[in-house]
Amino acid sequence: MRYQLETFKVIAFTHKNIPLELLGKLHLSQDEQTQVLGALKINFDLDELLFLNTCNRIELFLRCKREISDTFLTEIVLFLNSRLSSAESTNLAIASEIYEGNMAVEHLLKVASSLDSLVVGEREIITQVRKAYDFCNDLGLTGDFMRLITKQTIETAKDIYTNTDIAKNPVSVASLAYRQLRDLGIKNDARILFVGSGETNTVLANYFQKHEFANFTVFNRTLQNAEKLAAVLHGKAFELKELQHFKQGFDVLIVCTSSSETIISKSIYASLLAGESSKKVIIDLGLPSNVDQDVSKSKQVHYIDINSIRTQAEANLQLRKNEIVKCEVIIANRAAQFNSIYAERRVERAFGDVPKQVRAIKELAMNEVFAKEINLLDVQSKEVLEKVLSYMEKKYNAVAIKTAKEVFKTNPS
Repeated sequence: MRYQLETFKVIAFTHKNIPLELLGKLHLSQDEQTQVLGALKINFDLDELLFLNTCNRIELFLRCKREISDTFLTEIVLFLNSRLSSAESTNLAIASEIYEGNMAVEHLLKVASSLDSLVVGEREIITQVRKAYDFCNDLGLTGDFMRLITKQTIETAKDIYTNTDIAKNPVSVASLAYRQLRDLGIKNDARILFVGSGETNTVLANYFQKHEFANFTVFNRTLQNAEKLAAVLHGKAFELKELQHFKQGFDVLIVCTSSSETIISKSIYASLLAGESSKKVIIDLGLPSNVDQDVSKSKQVHYIDINSIRTQAEANLQLRKNEIVKCEVIIANRAAQFNSIYAERRVERAFGDVPKQVRAIKELAMNEVFAKEINLLDVQSKEVLEKVLSYMEKKYNAVAIKTAKEVFKTNPS
C-alpha cells in the first residue's frame, strides 16, 4: 500500500545496539527539547516530528521526503548534541535502526506495546509515548498524521495489554531495581533519599510504601513536585539546590532525573555521607547516568543501574516468549488497519474543499443562473426549494467521500 506512507520514518537509538553511556549523550531534558526540537524540524525540513526519550531509548518519528542517509544520520546526531566527538557521532549513526513506511508503523506499535523494551511487558512505555506526543504537539511539531498514528498506537497497546498475558505479573525497570535492593536485605527503618520526583522515582516510591518503609527525604529541582512525592511518602521535601547542605546521612540513595548533567558528584556524595563509613546503596536509573563514575565504582557502594538489570530483563523475556507471538499477530493486524484509516483520512482531506465548491454552485444557481425563476416563487415554495437543495448538497458530499473511500479500498495504488 502506498498513500505516501513511505514518508513516515523512524530513527531509533536503543539499548540493544548502543552502550547506555553513549546513548545518554543524546538525552534531552524537556527544557532542552523545547529549545532544540523546533529548530531541528525546520533545519532538516521535516513535515512532522515526534521525539521519544526514555531510560533506554531515544527515537525520532519523522514525516519527511528526505532519504535517511549516513550523512543525514550524522547531522541529526550532532544537532542533538554538538559536543559529541567525531567517533561518537559516527558510532551512534552506525548503530541506529532505521524504519520506513509499514515497517515504521509496526515498529512504533511494538515500542508502545513494550515488545521492544528492555523489560518486555512493562506498561510505563505507553504512558511515555502518550506524553511524548502531547509534549511535541504542544510545541507545534506534529500534525494530522502523528495524531492518527499515536491514536492507533495507544489503542494497539491497550488491546495487547488487555487480550494477552504479556503484562501478566508486570515488571519494569523500577520493579527490577527494587528487587535487587530487597535482595540486599535493606531494613524498613533505612534512611532513603530520592533525587528527582518523576515517573520512575514515583513507581519506586510506591514499592517502598507498599513494604512499609517510612524514612524518606525528596529533593527535586521544582519544590512543588518534590512536595507531591514527599506527601505520598509522608517524608520531607527540599529543592535540589539544598542537596549539598543535607547532613542527616542516608542508607539508600535513589537518583533519576531528566538532567543531562551529573547530579551526584564526588563532592556532593562526600557531603551526603556526613562522615559515615557504612556501605551505601545507590539506585541510578537516569539516562545519562546521574551519578559520577568515581562514586558508582566505590567499594563502599552497592550500585544498581540499568546495565545491572539486563540479566533479570533477559530472564523476564524468556517467560513471555509465547505471548510475544500473539502480540505480533495483533500488531500486524493493527498496522494493516492503520493503512486503511490513513487512506480514508487522506480521502477526507482531499475532499475537504468539495463541500465549499458544492455550496458555491448552489448559491450561484439560486442567486444568478435561476434567480429570475426563483423570484417568481412564493415564500413557501422558496423555503421548500432551499430545503431540497440543502438536502441534496449534504447527501452528495457524503456519497462522494464514501465512493472515493471505496475506490481506495478496492485499488489502493
